[in-house]
Amino acid sequence: MTLKPSFIAWAVPALILGPTLCYSQQARSQPAQAAPAAPRDTSPQVLDVQGGKIRVITMASGLFHPWGLAFVDANTILVTERNGALRIIKNGVLAPQPVWTAPAPAVQGPAPAQGTQPGQGGQQANDSLHFVALHPDFAQNHLVYVSYPKRGEKGFTLAVARGFLKGDTLGDVQEIFVADAWETGGNLAGRVFFGKDKSLYVTVGDRDRICCNGTDDNSLRMKSQALDNDVGKTLRLRDDGTIPPDNPFVGKAGARPEVYTVGHRDQFGIAPHPTTGQMFHVELGPYGGDKVNILKAGADYGWPDHGYGRNNDSSPMGSPNAPGIEPALLVWIPGITPSGLLFYTGDRFPAWKGNLMVGGVVRGRINGASGVERVVFNDKMWETRRETFLTELKQRIRDVRQGPDGLIYLLTEEVNGTVLRLEPVE
Repeated sequence: MTLKPSFIAWAVPALILGPTLCYSQQARSQPAQAAPAAPRDTSPQVLDVQGGKIRVITMASGLFHPWGLAFVDANTILVTERNGALRIIKNGVLAPQPVWTAPAPAVQGPAPAQGTQPGQGGQQANDSLHFVALHPDFAQNHLVYVSYPKRGEKGFTLAVARGFLKGDTLGDVQEIFVADAWETGGNLAGRVFFGKDKSLYVTVGDRDRICCNGTDDNSLRMKSQALDNDVGKTLRLRDDGTIPPDNPFVGKAGARPEVYTVGHRDQFGIAPHPTTGQMFHVELGPYGGDKVNILKAGADYGWPDHGYGRNNDSSPMGSPNAPGIEPALLVWIPGITPSGLLFYTGDRFPAWKGNLMVGGVVRGRINGASGVERVVFNDKMWETRRETFLTELKQRIRDVRQGPDGLIYLLTEEVNGTVLRLEPVE
Protein backbone atom coordinates (compact mmCIF):
# COMPACT_ATOMS: atom_id res chain seq x y z
CA MET A 1 0.00 0.00 0.00
CA THR A 2 1.03 3.65 -0.36
CA LEU A 3 1.03 5.61 2.87
CA LYS A 4 -0.64 9.01 2.76
CA PRO A 5 0.27 11.78 5.18
CA SER A 6 -2.16 13.28 7.64
CA PHE A 7 -1.20 16.61 9.17
CA ILE A 8 -1.65 16.91 12.93
CA ALA A 9 -0.03 19.90 14.69
CA TRP A 10 0.10 21.16 18.22
CA ALA A 11 -1.11 24.73 18.11
CA VAL A 12 1.34 26.35 20.55
CA PRO A 13 4.06 28.55 19.02
CA ALA A 14 7.58 28.22 20.35
CA LEU A 15 11.24 28.36 19.44
CA ILE A 16 13.65 25.59 18.59
CA LEU A 17 17.38 25.56 18.18
CA GLY A 18 18.36 28.51 16.12
CA PRO A 19 21.11 29.83 13.89
CA THR A 20 24.59 28.55 13.40
CA LEU A 21 28.05 29.77 12.56
CA CYS A 22 29.74 29.76 9.18
CA TYR A 23 33.03 28.41 7.92
CA SER A 24 36.11 30.07 6.51
CA GLN A 25 39.30 28.89 4.90
CA GLN A 26 41.23 29.22 8.15
CA ALA A 27 42.94 25.99 9.22
CA ARG A 28 41.51 24.23 12.25
CA SER A 29 43.45 23.64 15.41
CA GLN A 30 42.87 20.62 17.59
CA PRO A 31 39.31 20.39 18.95
CA ALA A 32 38.83 22.23 22.20
CA GLN A 33 37.69 19.82 24.90
CA ALA A 34 34.88 21.01 27.12
CA ALA A 35 35.17 20.90 30.88
CA PRO A 36 34.65 17.44 32.37
CA ALA A 37 31.03 16.81 33.16
CA ALA A 38 29.89 15.85 36.60
CA PRO A 39 29.59 12.06 36.99
CA ARG A 40 26.17 10.76 36.05
CA ASP A 41 24.17 8.31 38.06
CA THR A 42 24.64 5.10 36.07
CA SER A 43 22.35 2.95 38.20
CA PRO A 44 19.23 1.65 36.42
CA GLN A 45 16.18 3.90 36.59
CA VAL A 46 12.59 2.71 36.41
CA LEU A 47 10.25 5.17 34.72
CA ASP A 48 6.54 5.21 34.02
CA VAL A 49 5.31 5.20 30.42
CA GLN A 50 1.88 4.71 28.93
CA GLY A 51 0.79 1.19 29.78
CA GLY A 52 3.59 0.22 32.13
CA LYS A 53 7.16 0.81 33.23
CA ILE A 54 10.56 0.75 31.56
CA ARG A 55 14.05 0.34 32.95
CA VAL A 56 16.76 2.71 31.70
CA ILE A 57 20.26 1.24 31.89
CA THR A 58 23.50 3.10 31.13
CA MET A 59 25.49 0.78 28.89
CA ALA A 60 28.48 3.04 28.29
CA SER A 61 29.51 6.58 29.21
CA GLY A 62 32.43 8.92 28.63
CA LEU A 63 31.57 9.67 24.99
CA PHE A 64 32.20 13.18 23.66
CA HIS A 65 28.96 14.50 22.15
CA PRO A 66 28.02 11.25 20.36
CA TRP A 67 25.81 11.64 17.30
CA GLY A 68 25.12 8.27 15.69
CA LEU A 69 25.26 4.57 16.47
CA ALA A 70 25.06 1.32 14.52
CA PHE A 71 24.99 -2.31 15.63
CA VAL A 72 27.73 -4.59 14.30
CA ASP A 73 26.18 -7.54 16.14
CA ALA A 74 24.25 -8.19 19.34
CA ASN A 75 27.29 -7.33 21.48
CA THR A 76 29.10 -4.70 19.41
CA ILE A 77 28.12 -1.08 18.74
CA LEU A 78 29.82 1.64 16.70
CA VAL A 79 29.36 5.24 17.87
CA THR A 80 30.40 8.51 16.22
CA GLU A 81 31.73 11.41 18.31
CA ARG A 82 31.75 15.08 17.37
CA ASN A 83 35.53 15.27 17.84
CA GLY A 84 35.99 12.97 14.83
CA ALA A 85 36.37 9.62 16.57
CA LEU A 86 34.54 6.44 15.61
CA ARG A 87 34.33 4.40 18.83
CA ILE A 88 33.48 0.77 19.48
CA ILE A 89 31.63 -0.75 22.44
CA LYS A 90 31.98 -4.50 23.01
CA ASN A 91 29.96 -6.31 25.64
CA GLY A 92 29.18 -3.00 27.28
CA VAL A 93 32.81 -1.84 27.44
CA LEU A 94 33.94 1.27 25.54
CA ALA A 95 37.32 0.62 23.93
CA PRO A 96 39.83 3.34 24.92
CA GLN A 97 41.06 3.95 21.37
CA PRO A 98 38.97 4.93 18.33
CA VAL A 99 38.58 2.41 15.52
CA TRP A 100 39.03 5.33 13.10
CA THR A 101 39.30 9.13 13.16
CA ALA A 102 37.81 11.41 10.53
CA PRO A 103 40.01 13.96 8.74
CA ALA A 104 39.73 17.37 10.38
CA PRO A 105 38.02 20.08 8.31
CA ALA A 106 39.23 23.67 8.31
CA VAL A 107 36.72 25.93 10.03
CA GLN A 108 36.32 29.35 11.53
CA GLY A 109 34.41 30.53 14.54
CA PRO A 110 34.82 30.04 18.26
CA ALA A 111 34.81 26.54 19.67
CA PRO A 112 32.01 25.84 22.14
CA ALA A 113 32.57 27.43 25.53
CA GLN A 114 33.62 25.03 28.22
CA GLY A 115 30.73 22.97 29.45
CA THR A 116 28.38 23.99 26.64
CA GLN A 117 26.89 22.08 23.74
CA PRO A 118 28.15 22.13 20.15
CA GLY A 119 25.80 23.62 17.59
CA GLN A 120 24.07 21.78 14.79
CA GLY A 121 25.80 19.72 12.13
CA GLY A 122 28.92 21.12 10.60
CA GLN A 123 29.72 24.52 12.05
CA GLN A 124 31.84 24.05 15.14
CA ALA A 125 35.59 23.60 15.37
CA ASN A 126 35.23 20.19 17.02
CA ASP A 127 32.68 18.86 14.54
CA SER A 128 34.28 16.34 12.21
CA LEU A 129 32.24 13.13 12.27
CA HIS A 130 28.51 12.87 11.79
CA PHE A 131 26.88 9.48 11.24
CA VAL A 132 27.62 5.80 10.67
CA ALA A 133 25.76 3.02 8.84
CA LEU A 134 26.47 -0.61 8.02
CA HIS A 135 26.02 -2.13 4.58
CA PRO A 136 22.91 -4.36 4.37
CA ASP A 137 25.27 -7.26 3.59
CA PHE A 138 27.72 -6.35 6.35
CA ALA A 139 27.96 -9.95 7.57
CA GLN A 140 29.54 -10.84 4.23
CA ASN A 141 31.43 -7.68 3.19
CA HIS A 142 32.17 -5.91 6.55
CA LEU A 143 31.57 -2.47 4.98
CA VAL A 144 30.95 0.52 7.26
CA TYR A 145 29.86 3.96 5.96
CA VAL A 146 30.55 7.31 7.64
CA SER A 147 29.82 10.96 6.85
CA TYR A 148 31.87 14.01 7.81
CA PRO A 149 32.50 17.66 6.86
CA LYS A 150 35.18 18.21 4.24
CA ARG A 151 36.96 21.21 2.73
CA GLY A 152 37.92 20.86 -0.88
CA GLU A 153 39.35 23.20 -3.47
CA LYS A 154 35.99 24.88 -4.06
CA GLY A 155 34.85 25.18 -0.46
CA PHE A 156 33.17 23.31 2.35
CA THR A 157 30.91 20.28 1.98
CA LEU A 158 29.91 16.82 3.17
CA ALA A 159 31.79 13.62 2.34
CA VAL A 160 30.71 9.98 2.56
CA ALA A 161 33.34 7.29 2.93
CA ARG A 162 33.37 3.55 3.46
CA GLY A 163 35.86 1.15 4.95
CA PHE A 164 36.26 -2.43 6.11
CA LEU A 165 35.82 -3.21 9.80
CA LYS A 166 38.52 -5.65 10.84
CA GLY A 167 38.39 -6.38 14.53
CA ASP A 168 38.70 -3.03 16.28
CA THR A 169 39.96 -1.11 13.23
CA LEU A 170 38.22 0.51 10.28
CA GLY A 171 40.68 0.16 7.43
CA ASP A 172 40.94 0.87 3.71
CA VAL A 173 38.68 3.92 4.16
CA GLN A 174 37.93 5.66 0.88
CA GLU A 175 35.60 8.50 0.02
CA ILE A 176 32.86 7.33 -2.33
CA PHE A 177 30.88 10.56 -2.64
CA VAL A 178 31.48 14.26 -1.99
CA ALA A 179 28.59 16.71 -2.23
CA ASP A 180 29.15 19.87 -4.24
CA ALA A 181 30.95 22.54 -2.22
CA TRP A 182 30.27 26.16 -1.28
CA GLU A 183 32.57 28.72 0.27
CA THR A 184 30.59 28.93 3.48
CA GLY A 185 29.33 26.13 5.68
CA GLY A 186 26.37 25.92 8.03
CA ASN A 187 24.01 23.02 8.66
CA LEU A 188 25.24 19.95 6.82
CA ALA A 189 23.16 17.14 8.43
CA GLY A 190 24.85 14.07 6.95
CA ARG A 191 22.68 11.13 7.99
CA VAL A 192 23.61 8.02 6.00
CA PHE A 193 21.12 5.17 5.92
CA PHE A 194 20.38 2.16 3.72
CA GLY A 195 16.84 1.64 2.52
CA LYS A 196 15.16 -1.69 1.89
CA ASP A 197 16.15 -1.32 -1.77
CA LYS A 198 19.81 -1.32 -0.56
CA SER A 199 20.23 2.23 -1.81
CA LEU A 200 22.25 4.61 0.36
CA TYR A 201 20.29 7.70 1.36
CA VAL A 202 22.24 10.79 2.43
CA THR A 203 20.76 13.96 3.93
CA VAL A 204 22.41 17.32 3.20
CA GLY A 205 21.36 20.43 5.11
CA ASP A 206 20.60 23.82 3.60
CA ARG A 207 23.60 25.63 5.23
CA ASP A 208 21.08 27.86 7.05
CA ARG A 209 22.96 30.01 9.54
CA ILE A 210 23.67 33.37 11.07
CA CYS A 211 27.04 34.16 9.55
CA CYS A 212 30.16 35.45 11.20
CA ASN A 213 29.17 39.13 10.96
CA GLY A 214 25.88 38.50 12.76
CA THR A 215 23.67 38.80 9.68
CA ASP A 216 21.19 36.20 8.51
CA ASP A 217 22.62 34.88 5.24
CA ASN A 218 19.94 33.07 3.24
CA SER A 219 21.80 32.94 -0.08
CA LEU A 220 22.51 29.23 0.27
CA ARG A 221 19.20 28.11 1.74
CA MET A 222 17.47 29.50 -1.36
CA LYS A 223 19.37 26.84 -3.33
CA SER A 224 17.30 24.14 -1.61
CA GLN A 225 14.78 24.50 -4.43
CA ALA A 226 17.31 24.36 -7.29
CA LEU A 227 18.28 21.06 -8.90
CA ASP A 228 21.82 22.10 -9.85
CA ASN A 229 23.25 21.58 -6.33
CA ASP A 230 23.08 19.31 -3.27
CA VAL A 231 22.07 22.00 -0.74
CA GLY A 232 18.89 21.14 1.21
CA LYS A 233 18.43 17.79 -0.49
CA THR A 234 18.08 14.11 0.23
CA LEU A 235 20.40 12.14 -2.03
CA ARG A 236 20.14 8.53 -3.20
CA LEU A 237 23.27 6.58 -4.14
CA ARG A 238 24.40 3.07 -4.88
CA ASP A 239 26.55 1.41 -2.23
CA ASP A 240 29.71 2.42 -4.12
CA GLY A 241 28.69 6.08 -4.38
CA THR A 242 27.57 5.95 -8.01
CA ILE A 243 24.13 7.11 -9.15
CA PRO A 244 21.14 4.75 -9.49
CA PRO A 245 19.75 5.04 -13.03
CA ASP A 246 16.17 5.28 -11.70
CA ASN A 247 16.78 8.42 -9.62
CA PRO A 248 14.12 11.05 -10.49
CA PHE A 249 16.41 13.65 -12.09
CA VAL A 250 18.80 11.42 -13.99
CA GLY A 251 19.17 12.79 -17.52
CA LYS A 252 17.48 16.11 -16.70
CA ALA A 253 19.51 19.05 -18.01
CA GLY A 254 21.09 21.13 -15.26
CA ALA A 255 20.12 18.71 -12.47
CA ARG A 256 22.36 16.79 -10.11
CA PRO A 257 21.55 13.10 -10.74
CA GLU A 258 22.08 12.11 -7.09
CA VAL A 259 19.17 14.31 -5.90
CA TYR A 260 16.15 12.33 -4.67
CA THR A 261 14.05 15.03 -2.92
CA VAL A 262 14.35 18.83 -2.60
CA GLY A 263 13.30 21.65 -0.29
CA HIS A 264 14.76 20.49 3.03
CA ARG A 265 16.26 22.42 5.92
CA ASP A 266 18.21 20.35 8.47
CA GLN A 267 17.61 16.59 8.53
CA PHE A 268 19.08 14.19 11.07
CA GLY A 269 16.93 11.07 10.88
CA ILE A 270 15.71 8.68 8.22
CA ALA A 271 14.21 5.18 8.40
CA PRO A 272 12.17 2.79 6.23
CA HIS A 273 8.62 1.75 7.00
CA PRO A 274 8.84 -1.94 7.99
CA THR A 275 6.10 -3.05 5.59
CA THR A 276 6.18 -0.74 2.58
CA GLY A 277 9.85 0.21 2.64
CA GLN A 278 8.93 3.89 2.10
CA MET A 279 11.56 6.18 3.59
CA PHE A 280 10.43 8.35 6.51
CA HIS A 281 12.46 11.40 7.41
CA VAL A 282 12.62 14.07 10.15
CA GLU A 283 13.34 17.72 9.43
CA LEU A 284 13.91 20.75 11.64
CA GLY A 285 11.91 23.91 11.15
CA PRO A 286 13.49 27.31 11.91
CA TYR A 287 11.27 28.34 14.87
CA GLY A 288 8.86 25.46 15.40
CA GLY A 289 7.41 23.37 12.61
CA ASP A 290 9.67 20.32 13.01
CA LYS A 291 8.16 17.54 10.95
CA VAL A 292 8.15 13.95 9.74
CA ASN A 293 8.04 13.50 5.96
CA ILE A 294 7.42 10.51 3.73
CA LEU A 295 10.04 10.81 1.01
CA LYS A 296 8.77 10.54 -2.55
CA ALA A 297 11.08 10.54 -5.55
CA GLY A 298 11.35 14.04 -7.02
CA ALA A 299 9.07 15.66 -4.42
CA ASP A 300 9.47 19.20 -3.05
CA TYR A 301 9.10 19.64 0.74
CA GLY A 302 8.85 23.42 0.67
CA TRP A 303 11.89 24.93 2.36
CA PRO A 304 12.67 27.80 2.53
CA ASP A 305 9.42 29.36 1.29
CA HIS A 306 6.82 27.06 2.84
CA GLY A 307 6.60 25.46 6.28
CA TYR A 308 4.73 25.00 9.54
CA GLY A 309 6.80 27.24 11.82
CA ARG A 310 8.20 30.76 11.59
CA ASN A 311 11.33 32.17 9.98
CA ASN A 312 14.45 33.06 11.97
CA ASP A 313 13.20 36.65 12.32
CA SER A 314 9.84 35.31 13.63
CA SER A 315 7.99 36.28 10.45
CA PRO A 316 5.41 33.75 9.21
CA MET A 317 6.40 31.22 6.57
CA GLY A 318 4.42 30.61 3.41
CA SER A 319 1.58 28.11 3.57
CA PRO A 320 2.71 24.46 3.62
CA ASN A 321 -0.43 23.65 1.61
CA ALA A 322 0.79 25.45 -1.49
CA PRO A 323 0.43 23.58 -4.79
CA GLY A 324 3.34 21.27 -5.51
CA ILE A 325 4.55 21.13 -1.90
CA GLU A 326 4.54 17.70 -0.26
CA PRO A 327 2.69 17.88 3.09
CA ALA A 328 4.19 16.60 6.33
CA LEU A 329 2.95 13.47 8.04
CA LEU A 330 3.51 14.90 11.54
CA VAL A 331 4.42 18.34 12.88
CA TRP A 332 5.72 19.57 16.25
CA ILE A 333 4.82 23.06 17.45
CA PRO A 334 6.73 23.80 19.68
CA GLY A 335 9.68 22.17 17.98
CA ILE A 336 11.56 19.26 19.52
CA THR A 337 14.74 19.44 17.37
CA PRO A 338 14.21 15.88 16.08
CA SER A 339 17.20 13.59 15.73
CA GLY A 340 17.17 9.84 15.07
CA LEU A 341 14.02 7.87 14.31
CA LEU A 342 12.89 4.29 13.85
CA PHE A 343 9.84 2.11 13.50
CA TYR A 344 9.86 -0.38 16.34
CA THR A 345 9.54 -3.96 15.05
CA GLY A 346 10.71 -6.04 18.01
CA ASP A 347 8.86 -8.24 20.50
CA ARG A 348 10.25 -6.93 23.80
CA PHE A 349 7.79 -4.02 23.81
CA PRO A 350 4.73 -5.62 22.20
CA ALA A 351 2.50 -2.57 22.84
CA TRP A 352 4.97 -0.45 20.86
CA LYS A 353 5.17 -2.64 17.77
CA GLY A 354 4.78 -0.54 14.63
CA ASN A 355 5.15 2.72 16.57
CA LEU A 356 7.39 5.51 15.32
CA MET A 357 10.11 6.64 17.74
CA VAL A 358 11.74 10.06 17.32
CA GLY A 359 14.56 11.41 19.45
CA GLY A 360 14.31 14.98 20.71
CA VAL A 361 17.27 17.23 21.51
CA VAL A 362 15.45 20.21 23.02
CA ARG A 363 11.80 21.31 23.09
CA GLY A 364 10.91 24.94 22.58
CA ARG A 365 14.51 26.06 23.18
CA ILE A 366 14.23 25.13 26.86
CA ASN A 367 17.39 23.42 28.09
CA GLY A 368 16.66 20.04 29.60
CA ALA A 369 13.27 19.78 27.88
CA SER A 370 13.94 16.71 25.74
CA GLY A 371 12.99 13.07 25.43
CA VAL A 372 11.67 10.48 23.00
CA GLU A 373 8.46 10.87 21.01
CA ARG A 374 6.38 7.72 20.47
CA VAL A 375 3.69 8.01 17.81
CA VAL A 376 0.92 5.45 17.26
CA PHE A 377 -0.77 5.05 13.88
CA ASN A 378 -3.85 3.18 12.69
CA ASP A 379 -3.91 0.98 9.59
CA LYS A 380 -4.45 4.08 7.40
CA MET A 381 -1.27 5.63 8.77
CA TRP A 382 -3.21 8.30 10.62
CA GLU A 383 -1.88 9.36 14.00
CA THR A 384 -4.00 8.19 16.93
CA ARG A 385 -1.75 8.82 19.95
CA ARG A 386 1.48 10.55 20.86
CA GLU A 387 3.60 10.18 23.99
CA THR A 388 6.74 11.98 25.13
CA PHE A 389 8.83 9.96 27.57
CA LEU A 390 12.28 10.06 29.22
CA THR A 391 11.83 13.76 30.00
CA GLU A 392 12.97 12.94 33.55
CA LEU A 393 16.49 12.34 32.27
CA LYS A 394 16.83 15.95 31.04
CA GLN A 395 19.34 14.86 28.41
CA ARG A 396 19.61 15.62 24.70
CA ILE A 397 18.57 12.47 22.81
CA ARG A 398 20.65 12.38 19.63
CA ASP A 399 19.94 8.93 18.19
CA VAL A 400 17.37 6.15 18.63
CA ARG A 401 18.05 2.62 17.41
CA GLN A 402 16.60 -0.86 17.83
CA GLY A 403 19.11 -3.51 18.84
CA PRO A 404 19.29 -7.10 17.58
CA ASP A 405 17.85 -8.10 20.97
CA GLY A 406 14.65 -6.13 20.33
CA LEU A 407 15.49 -3.51 22.96
CA ILE A 408 15.78 0.22 22.27
CA TYR A 409 19.10 2.04 22.48
CA LEU A 410 19.64 5.79 22.75
CA LEU A 411 22.54 8.23 22.52
CA THR A 412 22.65 11.26 24.80
CA GLU A 413 24.57 14.13 23.23
CA GLU A 414 26.49 15.48 26.19
CA VAL A 415 30.12 16.23 27.06
CA ASN A 416 29.93 12.95 28.98
CA GLY A 417 27.61 11.26 26.51
CA THR A 418 26.07 7.88 27.13
CA VAL A 419 24.54 4.88 25.41
CA LEU A 420 21.28 3.99 27.15
CA ARG A 421 19.32 0.76 26.85
CA LEU A 422 15.57 0.62 27.46
CA GLU A 423 14.09 -2.60 28.85
CA PRO A 424 10.54 -3.49 29.82
CA VAL A 425 9.87 -4.06 33.49
CA GLU A 426 8.22 -7.45 33.37
